[in-house]
Order: sequence, then C-alpha cells, then structure tokens
Amino acid sequence: MENCHHDEYSRRAKDVSLYELRDRLAEFARVRGWDQYHSPRNLLLALVGEVGELSEIFQWKGEVERGLPNWSAEDKEHLEEELSDVLLYLVQLSDVCGLDLGQAALSKIVKNAHKYPVVSSSSSSSYN
Repeated sequence: MENCHHDEYSRRAKDVSLYELRDRLAEFARVRGWDQYHSPRNLLLALVGEVGELSEIFQWKGEVERGLPNWSAEDKEHLEEELSDVLLYLVQLSDVCGLDLGQAALSKIVKNAHKYPVVSSSSSSSYN
C-alpha cells in the first residue's frame, strides 16, 4: 500500500505548484504544533542553514557539467534533498510573510527583462 501511495505521489509531483507546497507545508507544521516556531526570522535562519548544506555539496567539486553526468545516483539524490529543503523553507517563509512567491517571481522576471533588454547580436558584436 505504501508503494502505491509513493507511486501516485511521484506521478503527481511533476505538476506540483507552489500553492500545493505551501498548503502541504502549513498542514505538516500545524499537525505537529511546529507553526508556533515558524516566525519569519526562524524560517530565514533555517533557510540559510540549508543553503549552507547545499553549498557544501559543491564546495570542492570545481566546475560541474550541466546535467551532472559524472555524479552518482546517491550524489544526485543528496542534491535533490538539499535543493528541496531550500525550496520548502523559501515557500514557508513567503507564506508566513503573506507573500505570493510565484507571483513575485513572475514579476521579478518581467522587471529583469526591462532592466536587461535583449541586445541583438549584430549590434553587440559590431566590428566597426
């Protein structure tokens, strides 16, 4: 039965939204009585700690190729876990701050597009 639930979750996880993560995290914390400890400051400090753990994975590897072709399955799984920890704390932090992280990210992409417009290759590589 447990494997059926895991398989169902794996299939559905491909379509996961920030809203679903937010709701699941809030419920996870609520039923354990942890939400009382989830102040913005505490969540930020936990996030920073997880970013440190993520950094340790890359610390002595030098440059790493896209797709991590030379990494073992165990190393990739460890990376997935640490990336997930960072994402989950970020989602929780935005939630307790009353912010819509997805909308904020989309707005930031638009702002960055205006701040850093596309330069045509002919004008940026002019030999004149």
